[in-house]
Amino acid sequence: MDYQDAIKIITDFRKSRHWEKYHNLKDLALSANLEASEVLEIFQWEDEKQALTPKETAHLKEEIADTLIYLFYMCDALGMDPYAEIAKKMKINAHRHWDQDEE
Repeated sequence: MDYQDAIKIITDFRKSRHWEKYHNLKDLALSANLEASEVLEIFQWEDEKQALTPKETAHLKEEIADTLIYLFYMCDALGMDPYAEIAKKMKINAHRHWDQDEE
């Protein structure tokens, strides 16, 4: 599935539920952040060296998908191709250096 396929699936789903009226940029940003915090919750109080169980891995994948769905809704609202924006951002990042890079 490519981005255009994904955006069609999620916008068709949204339309079938009549949720368009709730999907303004502010509320989509809040929702993306809330879903991203659910990603963090999976790791809360866990040892970073501890591998995820299959159940935790499945849960993590669901929460990442939820986060991406809201971000894709935002991309759609902005008329933005996320892959093109990632490519542009990586060109900017290629010229950036952080103090940790020096160590």
